[in-house]
Amino acid sequence: MLKFDKLFALIAALAVISGIAAAYIISNDKQSSSKKYLLEVSRVEQEIRAGHEVSADDHDYITDITVYSGQKDFFTSASSYVIRDINGQLYRIDYSDDATSDHSRILICTELIIAVSFAVVMLILLYIRKNIIKPFNHISELPYELSKGNITAPLTENKSRYFGKFTWGLDMLREQIENSKVREIEHIRNEKTLLLSLSHDIKTPLSAVKLYSEAIEKGLYPDIERCRSAAKNISEKVDVIESYVKDIISNTSSSVIDYEITACDVYQSDVMEKVLKSYKDRFEANGTQLKDQVSTDCLLHVDPDRLAEVLQNILDNAIKYGDGKLITITYSDEESCRLITVSNSGCTLPESELSHIFNSFWRGSNTGSKPGSGLGLYICRKLMNDMLGEVFAEIKNDYMCITVVCPKS
Repeated sequence: MLKFDKLFALIAALAVISGIAAAYIISNDKQSSSKKYLLEVSRVEQEIRAGHEVSADDHDYITDITVYSGQKDFFTSASSYVIRDINGQLYRIDYSDDATSDHSRILICTELIIAVSFAVVMLILLYIRKNIIKPFNHISELPYELSKGNITAPLTENKSRYFGKFTWGLDMLREQIENSKVREIEHIRNEKTLLLSLSHDIKTPLSAVKLYSEAIEKGLYPDIERCRSAAKNISEKVDVIESYVKDIISNTSSSVIDYEITACDVYQSDVMEKVLKSYKDRFEANGTQLKDQVSTDCLLHVDPDRLAEVLQNILDNAIKYGDGKLITITYSDEESCRLITVSNSGCTLPESELSHIFNSFWRGSNTGSKPGSGLGLYICRKLMNDMLGEVFAEIKNDYMCITVVCPKS
């Protein structure tokens, strides 16, 4: 804001300097042009002395040339004039110096134009300051506050036509981060409670297993039947422990991610346009050819934001794990669903690993040193299942093909 105010003051100073400079230049030009009539008077005098006929119509500033012949009003005139004695004869040469009035008008017009221009520029700058700079400064600290974890204070509404939607989006983001943090804390609390409870429950069968194994080791069971009975009890306790372990795995993996789904009717073309718009520059920069098959539009009953997220995740994988040459998007219909298939060339994933790619935290042998969490396709499947859809993958002629099944409206 301070820099903008300095710019505001600089423009005001430049406008004042421009006005002064214009007045100075016009004033100097006025002084030089106001003496032009004297040149014409001298030219007329020389022509008369040379015996040439002269006429006031041949000159710009001379209005009349009168020879003295005893007339009474010869020395009185409403206009400016000079008397010259030429060849023994008196001549009155009337002239008009319009330079003063012309330059006054030019000066007034110039100053007026500068003043109006200055006023327009100042109004524009004031408008920008009030409706763009000031609202932006008001919200510019929010990303910094979010990075520090200060997410509880809501963002006040702003009526600016330029930042109204942006402000609303930032506040939605703040609320989403806040809700995610609350869910994360709740999830951690539940996990700890579950682990403490199960660990306590495991202790009982584990103690029994230990006792039976120590008894067998020390030979406390003299006959074979007692030993078999102890072994059977150990097996039963191990089954109990395994069931607890399954509960732990099930509960810790089922709540990895949690999204709200708001399904509605949306055109396929609207979602695809939103998705591909953000990838156009990336494809051009990477030299990747994109083939988007032309298809008939249709209404899908999905959450448009979540479907866009799924498609973006798949495209990211196509760029990251493909050879960067070709990505193809095709469309087909099956029963009451629209199938959107993203295929990328250069697939290096072994066929044997294909069934695992939608598992959480799983990464294929083709990932190498490429960054990733192993959650992308897991989230895609979870989101599509929540929208009553599906996603599956297959490898065709070294092409990785991932198909998203979207329910139609």
